[in-house]
Amino acid sequence: MSASWLPPLVLLEDSTGDWFQYVDLVYAYFCGDFVRDRPTYRGTRLGLKRYPLTQGKEVTFWHMISAGKVESERTPELRRCERIRWPRPLIEQCQRDGVKVWEEERSASERRIHLWLEDHDYVVVLARRRAGTTAEYLLPWTAYVVDSGHSRRNLQRRFEKWA
Repeated sequence: MSASWLPPLVLLEDSTGDWFQYVDLVYAYFCGDFVRDRPTYRGTRLGLKRYPLTQGKEVTFWHMISAGKVESERTPELRRCERIRWPRPLIEQCQRDGVKVWEEERSASERRIHLWLEDHDYVVVLARRRAGTTAEYLLPWTAYVVDSGHSRRNLQRRFEKWA
């Protein structure tokens, strides 16, 4: 299925192959989509988890471009970097055909929304938060490329459990 509404990939070649320039370019796109101008998800505003800053960049940025369980040991992934322009349109256009959306309870105090663009093997995760007693907001938590049949089957199982 075509997703012509998605921006093009941001390629390493766009920075003449220089990794540090590339990270700066990818970060500039992230800032445009989540720092200077924030999207909404179905009318709910998105905040941003900024701290801890690493190399002067917000933790959410690193979660969108790197992988790993231990925060200080996350490793940037080129395929995540290339898709840095995809999270915002996926969040704003989640009602489109081909996007599977579901919510899961992570703990008694935390729920996460998953947006899976199945035909492009891409997932964005948003975390629900409360400000005070009534106001709710969301944090973009991570985004990643689905890289195995096992991961696809797991996502499908979780989606069907919710649906």
